[in-house]
Amino acid sequence: MTIPQLTSEQLEAARAAATQARRARAELKNDVRSGKVSLAEALDASAGDDVLAHIKVVDLLKAVPRVGEKRATVVMEKLDIAPNRRIRGLGRHQLAGLRAEFGDR
Repeated sequence: MTIPQLTSEQLEAARAAATQARRARAELKNDVRSGKVSLAEALDASAGDDVLAHIKVVDLLKAVPRVGEKRATVVMEKLDIAPNRRIRGLGRHQLAGLRAEFGDR
């Protein structure tokens, strides 16, 4: 199957949509990092938004204050979450485990 040729307007629209999606994901991670939004609230927001659901779990965990690469990896291994998993791909038990692990953050 060949890749369809896009017009310059379609390419520009795709670039704008991608930029807007990256900014929305970055804004959510910054809100978690600053403490304006807890991890549970971020997971809830991601459940209802297709753009936010594409955030990698490890990136969202590292945005939580006092959680770095090592702790994020330990938590993900404990909850049996693959390193490349995105929020959309989490099961209900994994989501519940994350909520329990980071209850008030």
